[in-house]
Amino acid sequence: DFVLVWEEKLRPSKKRRSKQRERWKRKFLKNLQNAGLLMEKEETLSEHKSIHYLKLSAPWEVLVYYAEELCMRAPLQAHPNPDRNSSADLLRKLHIPNVMDQRVPKKPVDYYTCAFRKSKLDRFLGSDARDSYFTNTQRHRIVYEILAQTIYGKRKHAEIGIDRLLNEGVYSAAFPLHEGPFELPNYEVLDDVLNPRQILFRFWAQWRCWYKYQPLDHIREYFGEKVAIYFAWLGFYTAWLLPAAAVGTFVFLAGLFTMGTDMPAQEICDSGVQYLMCPLCDTCGNWNLSEICSMVKVGYLFDHPGTVFFSIFMSFWAVSFLEYWKRKNATLAHHWDCMDFQEEEERPRPEFAARAPCMEQNPVTGLKEPHFPERDRLSRILTGSMAIIIMVRWLHTLAQTRLYGGRLQPYLSFCVLQAGNIANISSSMVNLALILLMSQVYTSLAEKLTKWEMHRTQTQHEDAFTFKVFIFQFVNFYSSPFYVAFFKGSRFVGYPGQYGKLLGMRNEDCGPGGCLIELAQQLFIIMVGKQIVSNIQEFLVPKLKAWHQKRKLAQVRGAQICQEPKRWEEDYELIECEGLFEEYLEMVLQFGFITIFVAAFPLAPLFALLNNWVEIRLDAQKFVCEYRRPVAERAQDIGVWFFILDVLAQLSVIVNAFLIAFTSEFLPRLLYQYEYDSHLHGYVNFTLAYSPPSYVDSNHTMYKAFRDAHGSYTLFYWKLLAIRLGFIIAFEVRRTEAVKIKRERYLAKQALADNQDVLLTVSCDSSPSPGQCQQCTCVSVCLCFCWYQIPSSKAGG
Repeated sequence: DFVLVWEEKLRPSKKRRSKQRERWKRKFLKNLQNAGLLMEKEETLSEHKSIHYLKLSAPWEVLVYYAEELCMRAPLQAHPNPDRNSSADLLRKLHIPNVMDQRVPKKPVDYYTCAFRKSKLDRFLGSDARDSYFTNTQRHRIVYEILAQTIYGKRKHAEIGIDRLLNEGVYSAAFPLHEGPFELPNYEVLDDVLNPRQILFRFWAQWRCWYKYQPLDHIREYFGEKVAIYFAWLGFYTAWLLPAAAVGTFVFLAGLFTMGTDMPAQEICDSGVQYLMCPLCDTCGNWNLSEICSMVKVGYLFDHPGTVFFSIFMSFWAVSFLEYWKRKNATLAHHWDCMDFQEEEERPRPEFAARAPCMEQNPVTGLKEPHFPERDRLSRILTGSMAIIIMVRWLHTLAQTRLYGGRLQPYLSFCVLQAGNIANISSSMVNLALILLMSQVYTSLAEKLTKWEMHRTQTQHEDAFTFKVFIFQFVNFYSSPFYVAFFKGSRFVGYPGQYGKLLGMRNEDCGPGGCLIELAQQLFIIMVGKQIVSNIQEFLVPKLKAWHQKRKLAQVRGAQICQEPKRWEEDYELIECEGLFEEYLEMVLQFGFITIFVAAFPLAPLFALLNNWVEIRLDAQKFVCEYRRPVAERAQDIGVWFFILDVLAQLSVIVNAFLIAFTSEFLPRLLYQYEYDSHLHGYVNFTLAYSPPSYVDSNHTMYKAFRDAHGSYTLFYWKLLAIRLGFIIAFEVRRTEAVKIKRERYLAKQALADNQDVLLTVSCDSSPSPGQCQQCTCVSVCLCFCWYQIPSSKAGG
């Protein structure tokens, strides 16, 4: 069921610390024996050190006792477990062959279950087959529970559990065994002969399965609900990216095909020397507007009426995705019997127990546990506030983006029209390198701050750490696009003769093609570049770590290298499972890119879809082939990540509204069409203003702004500003609609409950017993609630 591993040098150390570890180990193993675990020891020797493998297993009596203690679910009756997939149902109704479907052997049986009770053992299904009654994941959980609560020192010093022993270096590793090798036989075999790990490799982890449904029940049976929920969410998210990618690609192609019909672009290309423009920088010269013909046409791909439609579509998409995921999540939680799952009273974290200054009685368990005063924790949280760090990073990003581009542009005066474009692309690449570098720094800093705050349980620690890292990474990844979208450009540049300056330098303006094309370049480089680097890391790093581990252990095995390695030796050569935090974080940041700035980059969902097809198989291969088997953990949802996704979805509505209103050319063109010309004839000339006479380099040059000859805003500018603010308010209506939907569902639920009460009142009036009436009401309201909440997959239960 479980393996403990420790390494020893053949020359024993005389250090006091080593002797203490040896005492802890002996007492821990003695207490494990007292707890009823069976032990078997294996040893691998070399010239300099030995590796000890202690195999642990739980006998039937121990399994039964802890199954009741942990409230494990026991099977009552088997029932059909049909594959429930909305796309499969749709294709079946349309009589279209489903290429995504596949028959996976040894499908787990679904049961009606209830909490296990030793006294009712004979009523449970399969209770006579003791060897196979408990699943492997249940056995692993029971043995880990024993390991986690076994004392190895003094209880008053919180010297308890395998986790702290691992932190102290007493043991090198503790892990459940994989169920055989993952490699498939070289000869032809029936699928039903394969072990569970080989089944997952063949029907899930291989690259040729990229378009197939994931075998979620098999994943859950082998790795537990927590891992299965992650892959279910990732697959669901990837499936929902398909319509978003299709619409985004269609919008982009629509812009490509209508590029030649854009009247402003035609006027610019045909203007010749008609529009002499002001210099773009202090050392640049004048230039003709017709010279940016190609850049204007490319800019149209990211700034045309279709992008407005796509922004609205993606706002509805984001909210619908989260709502439907909640339904899918509820279905899975009910199907996997963790709908009402709540984490049992958690033990203190090993590091918390080691560093806590005092002991206090736990009001739940009644035992004395390490304690850290809440007031001191709050003061540490406030002291370690993220505000200063976020502001420093924000200013650093703005300065890096502005000053780098601003300093580079004068040196590119030989190609003045491409200088801004070259500066933007090169600064984006530099920014990507800084982002990837600072990501590691921020994660390390967040980890140290979270440890310093001294959170008692692992859940509290993980939630605080998740929040900090997400805030750091949000600023790290999105600050540069926010700067280009809302701070760079004519709003803060000024006009000829009155240019805005910061630190003696002229504020940076957008390139001749506009800010939206620069934002699209930033998003493409940062998003796609991050995905490429992450996939390379996920592919190479685990393989390099595994190679290093195998090489180190091969030196220890020495003369035994020619022998076939044992199962526990092969699993020890694998790398420790690193959890799901980095996987969730990567996908949540991607979700932000495809929703927050989608108005400027309609191809973002397409690149996200391509990345996720690769991501699913990379993650599957890591869990099946390269990680030691993790202890199966129960979970009913994706935790705090859903809240973060919901915040990003709400933020995307606001950002896209401001992006279309203040950065895009959509509203200025719309107002010009309404007031002057529906075909946009003369629009280019209308958007240009002559430099003021006081401007020393005036010479009848022009610049893009709605200003008069003296630099004051025109009436059209103020009308446009009013329309922009009105557009933002109209764009926000979608948020109120979401609240209305939730309100409608709540009222419907109340109406159903009220109707049941009315029926109960009528039926109970004819009942002679008041006690029966009260009982009837309770049961009926309960049934009504269950009918409303529980998905149809197990309604019969």
